[in-house]
Amino acid sequence: MAHFAVLGPLAVESPPGRWAVLRGERQRTLLAVLLLNAGRHVPVDVLVEALWPDGPPKSSASNLHTYLSRLRDRIDGLQVEHGPAGYRLHVEPEELDLLVFRSAVAEGRRAADPVAAAGHYRRALALWRGPVLAGLHVPRLDADVARLESERLAVFEDCVDAELTAGRHGELTGELQAMITEHPLRERLAAQLMTALHRAGQQGSALEVYRRLRTTLIEELGVEPGAEARRVHAAVLRGEDPVPRLPPAVWPVCQLPPDIGDFTGRDAELAELAEVLDAGSGVPVAVLSGEPGSGKSTLAVRAAHRLRARFPDGQLYVPLAGRDIGEVLADLLRALGVPGPAVPDDVRARAAVFRGRLTDRRVLVVLDDAVDPEHVRTLLPGTPGCAVLVTSRRRLSGLAGAHRLALGPLSGADAAELLHRLAGARVARERADAERIITACARLPLALRIAGSRLAIRPHLRLGELAGRLEDEVRRLDELTVSDLAVRSSIALSYEGLRPAARRAFRLLGRCRLADLPAWAVTTLVDDPDEAVEELVEASLLEARGADETGEGRYRMHDLVRLFAAELDDPVPSEGLRTVLAATLALADAAAARLPRTVPMPPPAHAAPAQPLPDSLVERLLARPDDWFAAERANLVLLLGTLGPRDALLLLDRLGVYLYLHGQYADMRAAYETLLAAEPPLATVAEATLTLLRHARGEYEEAAARYRACAKELEAQGDRRTHAWVSANLAHCLIGLGRAEEALETAAHARELFTVDGSADLGWVRAAESAALLRLGRIVEAREVDRAALAAARSSGDARVLGEALHGFAWSSLLTGDDPGAVAAIAESVDLLRGTMARSSLAKSLRTRGAISAATGARDDATAAFGEARELARELDERPRELSCTRALAAAWIGEGRAAQAIPVLRACLDEFREMGSRAATGLTWLVLHRAHLATADPKAAQEAEAEAAELLDPRDASAAALRRALLALTNPA
Repeated sequence: MAHFAVLGPLAVESPPGRWAVLRGERQRTLLAVLLLNAGRHVPVDVLVEALWPDGPPKSSASNLHTYLSRLRDRIDGLQVEHGPAGYRLHVEPEELDLLVFRSAVAEGRRAADPVAAAGHYRRALALWRGPVLAGLHVPRLDADVARLESERLAVFEDCVDAELTAGRHGELTGELQAMITEHPLRERLAAQLMTALHRAGQQGSALEVYRRLRTTLIEELGVEPGAEARRVHAAVLRGEDPVPRLPPAVWPVCQLPPDIGDFTGRDAELAELAEVLDAGSGVPVAVLSGEPGSGKSTLAVRAAHRLRARFPDGQLYVPLAGRDIGEVLADLLRALGVPGPAVPDDVRARAAVFRGRLTDRRVLVVLDDAVDPEHVRTLLPGTPGCAVLVTSRRRLSGLAGAHRLALGPLSGADAAELLHRLAGARVARERADAERIITACARLPLALRIAGSRLAIRPHLRLGELAGRLEDEVRRLDELTVSDLAVRSSIALSYEGLRPAARRAFRLLGRCRLADLPAWAVTTLVDDPDEAVEELVEASLLEARGADETGEGRYRMHDLVRLFAAELDDPVPSEGLRTVLAATLALADAAAARLPRTVPMPPPAHAAPAQPLPDSLVERLLARPDDWFAAERANLVLLLGTLGPRDALLLLDRLGVYLYLHGQYADMRAAYETLLAAEPPLATVAEATLTLLRHARGEYEEAAARYRACAKELEAQGDRRTHAWVSANLAHCLIGLGRAEEALETAAHARELFTVDGSADLGWVRAAESAALLRLGRIVEAREVDRAALAAARSSGDARVLGEALHGFAWSSLLTGDDPGAVAAIAESVDLLRGTMARSSLAKSLRTRGAISAATGARDDATAAFGEARELARELDERPRELSCTRALAAAWIGEGRAAQAIPVLRACLDEFREMGSRAATGLTWLVLHRAHLATADPKAAQEAEAEAAELLDPRDASAAALRRALLALTNPA
């Protein structure tokens, strides 16, 4: 019979008295993995990963058989079984030092006498000859080795507790001092050392231990010592014997960890848990799940503390991670007063005794970090009055009747408050950089706690410096580490619990740079995705978000989880990533082609990209192209950073069709700014588009200067087509500045460029020409331009183009005295544009309808049209149009006897029109103010306003004259 040792260097005694020599590194690795999993089946892929961490050879299966055969040859009686679930090493409990260790520990915990318990613990600890598997590094076993080292430390602490209870403090001080030097953050060790020193008459030394502990905790973690260390410290100060408290044998019992003082937010979740757990019927079970680092355990402890009064018999706290359910039950029974010898050997019998102890009592059971639904069922109380709160990285879908609460990131306000509590007042002073940190931490409590702790440890570290480090995706997970807290290790625990297919799916989905994944992309990336995706959702590593606007299901991987997945090597390349990218670009192109192009810039020349998706799927996704862009907008913006400049410009142009159509100028601006660093001509096109957005917001002077600079560059580059559009836009901008002659010349230049380039798209140029001619008083010429534009629009059959042309024709009709024609044309324009998605054009026509209605005496129609136009302009962030409608409504207030209310509104409009540089708009606003001051009996102010208007308004400006007629009509008594 062979004997094995893993609690130190790997050793094999076979037969007893003769040590077997395993020369090969992979033989030793294989044996180590089997020994640490003795009695359990180890899947083949786990063994392969352990043996070849950098990727297996093609002959891995045969090599594995060879290594097993050699182990059997070298070790007499080695029993390794092979089945569908993998390989299992069979050893008797006395043949492996790890099993002997655990058996001795179990005996120590069952012992009622502290002297006997200490003896068992010492026998267990004597088996350790050094670090687990010392000299043999197997990355696949790192987590197991770390857990065993933690288990050893916990047993040592249990042993010290037993020996202190037995009065053996004299020989403990040296041993404890050595351990606390090795583990300076271990509060239980510090409390034990304080007790031993105090009993030895060294009160000063005991207090010095607490001082060092407190200093270390504050410097390293930014937290104060916990309740137990504080209790022992207080007892030493009072000169009392701080004997560690034994588990209470009588009710009530509270095992809850201390509630942290800087807990932040989660009010809605706390209220929901309180309602569920205090239901009053049966045994309510709440499962708190969520992605790694979301603060499940912290929230459970906070909720349990809040509910203590509702469960007067006690609160049991049961950490389940990596623990045997039988040992868990034994600990619980001893805590509930069951003497060691009375604890049954059988797990089911222990569970029955546990339920019996809770009969007719009101106890809250908190099961932390559960993995197996069966373990939870084993620990459920049997009678009403009790409740169970479970935290788990998994959803525990197999747990019937449980109320599930998925925990996501903190709200923005709560994230900021947590960072403030951890890092202090500078978070408020450096708010912009704090927001960058919060965004990089994705509002996850663990990540924020690490970032806040790092700032607390280093008070001179600027928030901007830490934010810059965190914004670097390559190093973000490295930065989110402090002391024993690390986001990466938290995610790794969940990843290691996955089966091989789910692990591969996790790696593939993490490499996809989309913010959230449509179901078709998941199917493209993952072969046979159903089971793998369900496992990822169950493990809280992937979030199922329901259907989007197109009816397609969507999945989201948290930013930090995605970064972890992207770090993992995948030995098998996937064509799926390239397919998803190609399909997304082709969908964007096709969706943009189905929307009206309202942005006054030319599309880049390109060939339609090939679409790898089936036609039926494409048709379903793009049935409503607006909805597709709404669902995919965040993904498209993310993809921009992964493409070359030309592909990025093409995708951006397609996205811009949607964004400009809906007035989402801020998003459009942010996207185009990413191309400013590109080489010309791409940077020039980006700058010209950004200038258009300035123009839309009324920044006329700045826009005009930038248009000219872009036009000069485009001329040098020979890009006549884009140059023509930029010149037409400049002409419209100059009209806003009141420079009609220059606008007419610029529009003529744009027409020439369009003609040379062979383009028939002259509608935008004609609109500029007509507006400039009207400003110069050349009304008949303007009407002819508008008539030609209307004829061309009617032949096009495009409702939007026709609606815009009718708008121009209606306005010039009013100025030529054809009031009925103007009313009919603008009514047709509005009706047509309501049937399109061109909301900006509709807002413009509604504003003109308001002016025509006011000028022709239809006051109610005018105010209704101006009001609707203003709301649309506000939604689209078109400030000049919003201001002009506001001015018209204020003019109507004067006619309704509310002149005093109109004056401050008009003053505000005046300030903004001045800032924009719009002479005509400013002059007309002064004119309405003149009427308001007359109505409020302020002749001096009225005279000043009239003089300002006269100086600004051009007597040739027929458009201004028509607007004057409309506005003054509104100021007349209603």
